[in-house]
Amino acid sequence: MTLGIPGFDYGRLPGADGVELNVAVSGSGSPVVLLHGFPETHLMWRHVARNLAAEHTVIVPDLRGYGASDKPPAVGEDVYSKRAMAADIVAVASRLGHGHFALAGHDRGALVAFRAGLDHPETVTHLGILDVVPTLDMWNVLRGVSAAVGYHLFLMAQPPGLPEIMIANSADAFFGSFLDAWAKDPAAIPDEVRAEYLRASAGAVDSIVADYRASAGIDVAQDRADFDAGSQFAMPVTVIQQDWGARLGYDAAGVWRAWAPDLDHRLTRAGHFMAEEAPDEITAALRELLAR
Repeated sequence: MTLGIPGFDYGRLPGADGVELNVAVSGSGSPVVLLHGFPETHLMWRHVARNLAAEHTVIVPDLRGYGASDKPPAVGEDVYSKRAMAADIVAVASRLGHGHFALAGHDRGALVAFRAGLDHPETVTHLGILDVVPTLDMWNVLRGVSAAVGYHLFLMAQPPGLPEIMIANSADAFFGSFLDAWAKDPAAIPDEVRAEYLRASAGAVDSIVADYRASAGIDVAQDRADFDAGSQFAMPVTVIQQDWGARLGYDAAGVWRAWAPDLDHRLTRAGHFMAEEAPDEITAALRELLAR
């Protein structure tokens, strides 16, 4: 049985290129869209979404290729580009009647939010980023033995075939290993939620790999083109991270400041799944962002 966020209404809405997304909506007021990370679904926002729905219209989709959303075959490298996935989100919000919205993303969803902020500055009013490094910068900072923390990035960057076979043959072990390794508070992901993440991920191996493969190809090219052109975010940006800069030896705030002139960069003691481990902290930070 698929779990949902209590109090939210569910439906399928068209994104870009005929792709339909599973979308949960609740609340009223100015719209906020929340995008999930890996290896999760929209359910990761269950605490924060309900908190924000007290004063906002909160829209929580499963990304293209994840959860209960469509999983189109990766017939071209652009199918799972962050540009295409960002276009999905803009289309869904528009279908709900919102030409402008605040956007926050975690992990993979943060990369989609990143691209949406660059591609749709007239639409995205505020941008929240949870525990990720911009794609272009990520490949620059992962080097030497420290790169082992991101082994899955290199695995899923390989040509189609072997990564999909390896992961599909050990899906629960593969996806579960990240839930175990990245959570400082395992109790923040209850057994039934963990089971939902594993079930959804096991059913989406090809599309998840395609998403990651795009981040070693077309996403890098598009980010580099924007960086070389001097593109920056026009909206207020809040980034909340673990202290990856200290772990990997780079200036995390400096990396983000190059993209975001109006930046609030914060470090958290929570683990990677911070919206589940520290929902009050994340809710408060997003409310402060929305007030800017």
